[in-house]
Amino acid sequence: MKIVFLDALTLGDVDFKRFERFGEVEIYETTSEKEVLKRVRDADVVVTNKVVIDAGIMDDSAVKFIQIAATGMNNVDLEYAKKKGIKVKNVAGYSTKAVVQHTFAMVLGLLNRVCYFDKYTREEYPKSEIFTHIQNWFEIAGKRWGIIGLGTIGKEVAKIAKAFGAEVVYYSTSGKNNSGEYKKVELEELMKTSDIISIHAPLNEKTKSLIKEKELMMMKEGTVIVNLGRGGIINEKDLAKTLERKDISIGLDVFEKEPINSDNLLLQFKDKTLLSPHVAWTSMEARNKLMDGIYANIEEFVEKAAN
Repeated sequence: MKIVFLDALTLGDVDFKRFERFGEVEIYETTSEKEVLKRVRDADVVVTNKVVIDAGIMDDSAVKFIQIAATGMNNVDLEYAKKKGIKVKNVAGYSTKAVVQHTFAMVLGLLNRVCYFDKYTREEYPKSEIFTHIQNWFEIAGKRWGIIGLGTIGKEVAKIAKAFGAEVVYYSTSGKNNSGEYKKVELEELMKTSDIISIHAPLNEKTKSLIKEKELMMMKEGTVIVNLGRGGIINEKDLAKTLERKDISIGLDVFEKEPINSDNLLLQFKDKTLLSPHVAWTSMEARNKLMDGIYANIEEFVEKAAN
């Protein structure tokens, strides 16, 4: 049994040694598109986070099992894998607590202007004539928090937002997730009436460019919006236009293209944005849970193959 990890660098400092129990293990920190076939040609199991495994790779290799080191599965041609009899599995639920925590880190960072106050304290406060520095920021208590995508993560965010004293409303992007505890609203109402908006939806046909200039311009002045779902749910060109015209703050952990291009217009709005490089899922605990899930899936595959 040969197992190949194609983009191990995206998993950080986790335990790969235990996989040697199953056979030969090859670990590559990163793998370019041109290198994929050469590295997986004689592999039985391929572990990929973001490296694409398409029909051509499947046809020209001995791969029998593809393990996606994530929840999203859009980097593998699932229909063709099924046709070829190649098993494909992901790992779900490992990063819920981490993403929820990062959601509140971004919201509170924007609301309480943490980066601004840190910079001010280091550079200007020593010269101040008074003990404080007044800037406008508002409390979560008594405000409306709109959640786009009330799945597992969205529900956990709702629970904590409610504990802060917010009124929680939600828009279901799939139409399937419902809650008797929170008010379900249409997207237009959510955008127009929320003081804080957080996005926790997958990227699909229903959510791609769900939030465009029209929806962004509906927001009240001073609204804080964060995207912890997927890049592409918010149209970034429209967002840049809106930031020029409207007093809103945006926190983004995900982008249409990752890594972000150096000429992305959003990088210009330092006072209105809080950005992080797709790290909401990367707590130590989450990555260890992910590796446990990968190990369990490969173990199951190996045991079935042996029978």
